[in-house]
Amino acid sequence: MQFANRLDRFGAEVFSALNARRVALEEEGRTIYNLSVGTPDFAPYPHVVDALMQAAQDPQMWKYSLRDLPELKQAVCDYYERRFGVVGITPDMVASCNGTQEGVGHLGLALLNPGDSILVPDPCYPVFEAGAKIADAEFAYYPLDAEHGFLPYVDGIDPAVADRAKYMIVSLPANPVGSVGTPELYAKIIDFARAHDLLIVHDNAYSDIVFDGPAGGSFLSYPGALEVGVEFFSLSKSFNVTGARIGFIVGRSDVVSAFTKLRSQIDFGMFMPIQKAAIAALTGPLEKVEAQRQAYQERRDVLCDGLEGLGWERPNAQGSMFVWVKLPGGRTDSLAFCEELMERAGVIVTPGASFGPHGEGYVRMALVLPPDGLRAAVGAIEKAGIVG
Repeated sequence: MQFANRLDRFGAEVFSALNARRVALEEEGRTIYNLSVGTPDFAPYPHVVDALMQAAQDPQMWKYSLRDLPELKQAVCDYYERRFGVVGITPDMVASCNGTQEGVGHLGLALLNPGDSILVPDPCYPVFEAGAKIADAEFAYYPLDAEHGFLPYVDGIDPAVADRAKYMIVSLPANPVGSVGTPELYAKIIDFARAHDLLIVHDNAYSDIVFDGPAGGSFLSYPGALEVGVEFFSLSKSFNVTGARIGFIVGRSDVVSAFTKLRSQIDFGMFMPIQKAAIAALTGPLEKVEAQRQAYQERRDVLCDGLEGLGWERPNAQGSMFVWVKLPGGRTDSLAFCEELMERAGVIVTPGASFGPHGEGYVRMALVLPPDGLRAAVGAIEKAGIVG
């Protein structure tokens, strides 16, 4: 059988290869420190679990949902005002998606025609590129580099490339590079969007994991953002419900409507008990979310201090659950270094090259172990002699 040519656009999934080697090493009796995949090790909050379990007892909750519950949409509107200070979000500006990965991946099918182009950060989470590939569209990179603090530098984007693009994906706090936006940067991005007739698609999966300063926020809180953009907002990392796949697209109603129309042809809506869990998360207390942010910051400090103590360059890690680490000792091949680190120290990380050309020379480490586990991982690296 001849399969679709579009599958040729997607390379091998790096996490699968790393996991296969991890299993083999564990079968050999090796101690493994897996910092490759960003799955929180914290438990979901009891009130969220209770809401799901209670809903699941009702047989009516097991039917096709076919829609987002009105109270779910309103909960998102209210949360945006309570948590982010965004006034004016209405239910027609909200739609659920089965996780923001699915949302970003499918958005291109709703907005792009074959041959259209989008702007994506480099390095970036791979689904940003995949969304264009799935839609038979093209993408152009804009770099996130150390010179500009691993942040979007819109002045460096070719105006002709920007004019051709239909939308621009911005992801802050950024996976994989760990940078956090500023009001001044968001103002420039909004002005850039207006100048080039661009839609801004903001990925806000890590709004509650921001370090060393004010709490994270929303792109939509900045003047003009609601006219030029939409935001993908996820409960996965803030509430530790990654497997439940709870995400939303929020913002311009015309874009949300197009996304909703596409989704109606793909699935029958979010499982009702999961909608009830989402409502509980959005309307419930947030003290645990803040305590968890502080716990992530402690982990960040332990890992970054430890690597710096080995002579490595201090990683970029201002937000998200990842740190962006320059290869030590003059190394340049991120995949080769991941293999070396796994074999010699039992520490599994993700090669920067898997996130785009500007990711080469770096690796991504996830803050998915408690402080003692991260200290042990650093100790294993030191024992293996992998120093700066």
